[in-house]
Amino acid sequence: MLFQKIKVDSMDELMKLFGPFDENIKAICAAFDVKVVMQEGESSLYGEAENVAKASRVVDKLRNFIASGDEIDIGRVNYLCDLAKMDKLEDADELMGDVVSITSRGKPIKCKTVGQKKYVDVMKKNTITFGVGPAGTGKTYLAVAIAVNALKAKQVEKIILTRPAVEAGEKLGFLPGDLQEKVTPYLRPLYDALQELLGMDSYAKLMERGTIEIAPLAYMRGRTLNNAFVILDEAQNTTREQIKMFLTRLGEGSKMVVTGDLTQIDLPKGLTSGLRHAIKVLKDIEDIGIIRLNERDVVRHPLVQKIVKAYETEEK
Repeated sequence: MLFQKIKVDSMDELMKLFGPFDENIKAICAAFDVKVVMQEGESSLYGEAENVAKASRVVDKLRNFIASGDEIDIGRVNYLCDLAKMDKLEDADELMGDVVSITSRGKPIKCKTVGQKKYVDVMKKNTITFGVGPAGTGKTYLAVAIAVNALKAKQVEKIILTRPAVEAGEKLGFLPGDLQEKVTPYLRPLYDALQELLGMDSYAKLMERGTIEIAPLAYMRGRTLNNAFVILDEAQNTTREQIKMFLTRLGEGSKMVVTGDLTQIDLPKGLTSGLRHAIKVLKDIEDIGIIRLNERDVVRHPLVQKIVKAYETEEK
């Protein structure tokens, strides 16, 4: 058995490290079967030597994140514990201080997992990117953040966001209101991300000018999308014909990001997901990037990660 002191430089650092109601340190203790004990007025980790060593490395890594100005939450703590168990804790170093975008309120948007960092890098590098993974991995939000960056930097002239509405059929006629009112319920995640990143006033002005366009996938047919950042969300619910139609809309000076979750396909039986087929057909083409996120990249409530993992295990 081994005691290892938890070194901190201030009470403020200790409070950030331990988290609200000590939830961070409790998560570390549970992950490695160690305890926190008081020795001579200082906190120490106590347990089997190997477990204490891994827990201590997580604590040291969290201290590095705090020093770099990053916020620490239970999701990050659990993620670092998982990396430590796989002896990949050093992979987290590339996440420190890396800012993807800034919200309208000045809050920095940062990748929370190595998978998210790879996803962002692939989007920046390639003309077309496929981001595939379960709910809560930040696929849509990060794509919108990169699109907003491109618009602000004048790399593109507009942002176009689309997704298949009402499952795969896009039968909007029975819904009340005009087109915008009909599709709003299905595009709400895209609206929310844009409003957070741009602010309500800027978002409204850009929508009014047509600089931001949000429409169901069917309305992409026959168009050539030039100088635009185009995002297709929920692409697992496209047919092979629909996703081919979408991808061939690509015009000069444009980028495309296609996101989807292959575990949540709502297509009628007998139809192949266009997303699944496109990844298979296009995987070897240069300038098309494919990134697969998994349950370790889930950054919502920690319980979501467990739910995703349980369903993946059952399906296998």
